[in-house]
Amino acid sequence: MRLGQRAAPGDARVRALILAAGRGERMRPLTDHVPKPLLPVHGKPLLQWWLEALARGGVGEVVVNTAWLGEQIEDFCGRQPGAPIRCSSEGRDFGYALETAGGIARALPLLAPSPEDAFWVLAGDIHAPDFEFRPQAVQEFVRGGRLAHLWLVPNPPHNPNGDFAIGADGLALNQAPPGGARHTFSTVALYRRALFEPPWCDILPGNPQGTAAPLAPLLRRAIDAGRVSAELYEGAWTDVGTPERLARLNADAPPMHR
Repeated sequence: MRLGQRAAPGDARVRALILAAGRGERMRPLTDHVPKPLLPVHGKPLLQWWLEALARGGVGEVVVNTAWLGEQIEDFCGRQPGAPIRCSSEGRDFGYALETAGGIARALPLLAPSPEDAFWVLAGDIHAPDFEFRPQAVQEFVRGGRLAHLWLVPNPPHNPNGDFAIGADGLALNQAPPGGARHTFSTVALYRRALFEPPWCDILPGNPQGTAAPLAPLLRRAIDAGRVSAELYEGAWTDVGTPERLARLNADAPPMHR
């Protein structure tokens, strides 16, 4: 499937941000000269797997944030067929990556014109070849009125204690309920612009000052207020965080999706 094709009906206004600004310290020396999202898995850059999945889901526009070796990612994006991929160039604008919340706040003008608009966010160093960006998931999220919806995964060996739990009502929890367990945040989520505005976030609109800020504290505040929902995704998922994990991933049989 070409990146510009859509196999499912979608809303052209729904956009996605792929986080691709990180240095990839744990992946060195592989990332000394190649940004982590461009490392190949079964013959395709990690970033391309996501772009193809978003196209299958009918996502209208894609934004990629960049910093470390950002010119390589921007050149790659500029060569993709279909709708242009826009880049939020943190390295060019500030000389450093803005972390997750800071990067999302910086890209917001490209993602969500109004507080009610929903958009996808996902990390460019994650491989989840069967994940579906379903238009129905966006519609359900908008109807539900939450600020965020998170996809969690079973805990991998490098994160045995997990990040968040899921309550019986489908709300995300910071602590596991009695008899329950926490799961790992997959990095895939739907958000509303309002989550990155007061009272939840104090970064200035568009982040003109280049404030670097993590996402977890903001999410935990919204979770405590009952404004975040979650679900468990049990499909193939890999945080490609070290050369060893990348080697194991490439040694496995490739997925059926091509």
